[in-house]
Amino acid sequence: MNQFPVAIIMERRRLQNRWVDEAWEAVGVVPAFAGGAGAEGGAAPRRILAETDRDQWLVGGFVLELFRDEADNYFLNMSSPVPKVFVMWRKEGEIAAPVSVSASYGEAARWLDSGEQVDGIPMSREIADWVGDFVNTHYKPAPRKKVRRNDPLAQDRERGRGQS
Repeated sequence: MNQFPVAIIMERRRLQNRWVDEAWEAVGVVPAFAGGAGAEGGAAPRRILAETDRDQWLVGGFVLELFRDEADNYFLNMSSPVPKVFVMWRKEGEIAAPVSVSASYGEAARWLDSGEQVDGIPMSREIADWVGDFVNTHYKPAPRKKVRRNDPLAQDRERGRGQS
């Protein structure tokens, strides 16, 4: 199965700034197992932390999905010092709402190139093990190409063969 249910933790920090009152960021991606936290699809964000300078919301109903044609990008992610889950989100009214999640460097880059808000969150052990298994099964390194060295005398030798 190439799907892993997850919930996303969004955080709002209050700022002491003349132009901006708050800053939003995705700060966590947690497994959402059946009956567990964040498993309910389409449910309203649930506040899980309320402090004077920051709030956090748990937003469930997301699925991290892996595709064979992205195996190279998953490999790049898993071979980095800190593998990440990428969360694309948009500000909707008073709250920032996650839109999509991915483990692909390529997909995250495409989102950023199109002007979306994207945060990278370190993978939990469960998610990293799952993505790692997928990469081990489906990633095939590109075949190495034989590189011809620049030989300045190669043309002379080719001409010499044709003259006999």
